[in-house]
Amino acid sequence: MDAHHHLWNLDTHHYPWLKNYDPDSFLGDYTSLMQNYLPEDYAQDSSGHRILATVHCEADHDYSDEVAETRWVHQQAERYGFPNAVVPHIWFHQDNSEEILLGHLKFPLVRGIRSKPVTAPSPDQVARVQGVSGSMQDDKWLSGFSLLEKYHLSWDLRVPFWHLEEAAEVAKAFPDTRIVLNHMGFPWDRSENGLAIWRKGMQALADCPNVLVKVSELGLKDRPWTVECNRSVVLETTELFGMDRCMFASNFPVAGLKISYDQLVNNLAEILDGYSSSQREAFFLAQCQSILPYRVITYLFCR
Repeated sequence: MDAHHHLWNLDTHHYPWLKNYDPDSFLGDYTSLMQNYLPEDYAQDSSGHRILATVHCEADHDYSDEVAETRWVHQQAERYGFPNAVVPHIWFHQDNSEEILLGHLKFPLVRGIRSKPVTAPSPDQVARVQGVSGSMQDDKWLSGFSLLEKYHLSWDLRVPFWHLEEAAEVAKAFPDTRIVLNHMGFPWDRSENGLAIWRKGMQALADCPNVLVKVSELGLKDRPWTVECNRSVVLETTELFGMDRCMFASNFPVAGLKISYDQLVNNLAEILDGYSSSQREAFFLAQCQSILPYRVITYLFCR
């Protein structure tokens, strides 16, 4: 099971980041992504593996019409048989957040929401954004976040590693809301200082039993995707959270900037070789039995 990928059609929908290139993106040169990525393309990329089910995560579609992406993805699911679950976007701090959420919920595959809080551009600027509108300390943002529990939805958490401790405070304040950390908290800075900040945040999240983690998007702007480069951060993550709270997620086509789908799966399998076959199977099937009485595959696909 692939717990996180994207699709987009630039001929019919507007994705600002794919129309207006950002040279400062953490992705580096992503011009190759600035074209349609349709179910046929995903099927081709993943053709070397038997994908049982997939989860589509919002792809920074034009946020003035968020439900349009959800509608289009459902049309793809009806035609191709996947994606099998959908995680769309709303802004928690806006006055119409519940209205937009209800628009998404008209579509049956919606299982969670990804909403990116305001974040700082670097660790030394975190204090400057704490408490501002749209931040994780903003009362209006927290009120909007509470809609997830009301409607039995999960939150896909996507913040840089220097905001992970703040996210853990949110997880503790809403213990009945399932939270799925995207991309292992973006361990971009592999220096000792950078990893120390990342580890502290990951430990804080791991201490919250309602938090799961997607092992995904380990590409670095300035180096290739290699087993040697990523082994330690992957294994630290699985040891902190336990394999039963970790899941495979490809983040294709974005991860394809650095690695093929086949090599991504093979590299992760090599890194996780020290785990038992049942643990590795649970990882690639995204089953999380420690979050009783749920498994992630149930929590994503069944209401």
